Amino acid sequence: MAWFTLILAGLMETFGVVMINQLSVKKNWQTVILLILGFSSSLALLSFSLQFIPMGTGYAIWTGIGVVGSALVGMLIFGESKDWKRMLFIAMILGAVVGLKLVS
Repeated sequence: MAWFTLILAGLMETFGVVMINQLSVKKNWQTVILLILGFSSSLALLSFSLQFIPMGTGYAIWTGIGVVGSALVGMLIFGESKDWKRMLFIAMILGAVVGLKLVS
């Protein structure tokens, strides 16, 4: 359950980052509320999962999910660069996240 919560926290962090990007495009209250909900739920879920997962591992995985998720959303939805070097380093981050889960 804690690992599922941690993954969900990372996905909500990605959502919060997307809302930051949306806020730069469209400044309205709905976007601000979604941004606050995204980050607050992310932190609440992270806090819960860290009761069962070591802090260093949990935080690294949460951050990794947020980084990879934000980069993928940027490429797939917002037309950011899909250069092979960028894809390689994103894959390395994802590999590190999976590796942390396997050794924990």
